[in-house]
Amino acid sequence: QLYDLMTMAFKYQVLLCPRPRDILLVTFNHLDAIKDFISDSPGILNQVDETFRRLIETYNPLSDGEFQLIRQTLLIFFQDMHIRVSIFLKDKVQNSNGRFVLPISGPVPWGTEVPGLIRIFNHKGVEVKRAEFSTAGNYVTPQREGSFELYGDRVLKLGTNMYSVTRPVETHMSGSSKNLASQAKENIAPNPLAKEELNFLARLLGGLDIQKPAGGESGFRLNLFTTDEEEEHAAQTRPEELSYKVINIEATQEPARRAELSRILGELDVAEPRPGSAGKGEDLLALMDGL
Repeated sequence: QLYDLMTMAFKYQVLLCPRPRDILLVTFNHLDAIKDFISDSPGILNQVDETFRRLIETYNPLSDGEFQLIRQTLLIFFQDMHIRVSIFLKDKVQNSNGRFVLPISGPVPWGTEVPGLIRIFNHKGVEVKRAEFSTAGNYVTPQREGSFELYGDRVLKLGTNMYSVTRPVETHMSGSSKNLASQAKENIAPNPLAKEELNFLARLLGGLDIQKPAGGESGFRLNLFTTDEEEEHAAQTRPEELSYKVINIEATQEPARRAELSRILGELDVAEPRPGSAGKGEDLLALMDGL
């Protein structure tokens, strides 16, 4: 699961880079986080700084086309990986089918203009006409470019801690993505029939007499989270429209149906015939009766 999380997080960061060159900023964010961890170890810090310098020396001179080739090669490698990650699903940046949602709002890549204007030029390269159009997204011009130096503000948040409280949790989606998200919301909604089926499954587990522990909680609990802390965190950050309650299964309910189930299972038991000490005459009569 950790490998799947790392794989999808890396794919998400590469996919949402505003420019191919911004892959380098994502890498710098990773190294900045490493430097924060080892700030008390000067020897290791010098090694990370040397890695920084070599990355800058090697990749800063590359053209935009070369960065685009790197980005495209990485995405081709990850194109068939659609693993659903809980934090991405909760933040609405991933659909139920495992595909990421591309934002249609926010800052545009550095060096580009906000969409909404079409310029028409003649054969001499002189602008002769302009046409404006409206966009569905709310695009803004970035304030500054991220720093590609050893120290500086990277501006880009990709590559930082995904679990930080200050990370963005809302993504504006296009129409088709909204339809997929609505379908995912329908799938998440609790189904009463599914709860009944789970209760029936609990009764089939062996008919155990479950004693209620102190506190009034039932002794059989279905929890889809690894720890109680993870469950509480998910309950606090989950949108109200997608909230649900933990299903508590009580296998001792409906004793009449349990008795009926036991009776049916008893009727299915077939006793094997025991070898008797009958004589040859009785065997011959049984054979003739069979004919």
